[in-house]
Amino acid sequence: MSHLDEVIARVDAAVEESVITHMNELLVELSEDTELTREDRYAQQQRLRNTIAHHGKQHKEEAEARHEHLTQGGSIL
Repeated sequence: MSHLDEVIARVDAAVEESVITHMNELLVELSEDTELTREDRYAQQQRLRNTIAHHGKQHKEEAEARHEHLTQGGSIL
C-alpha cells in the first residue's frame, strides 16, 4: 500500500468518525507530510475541511431546530 493510499484510508476513517478534533489534528499532520505531492496533500486536506464545515453547519441547524421546538408558542416548554 502506498503512502497516499494510507493517507486516504486515514482521512476516510476520520471523516467516518466525524470527530472535529481528530480531523483538525490530521489536517495539521498532513501540512507537514513531505511524502505527498502538494496536490495530493491539498486534496486530502480539502476533504477534511469540507467535512468539518458540513459538520458545523449541521450542528447549527440542529441547534436552531431544537430551539424552535423548545420555544413553540413563544416560551420555553
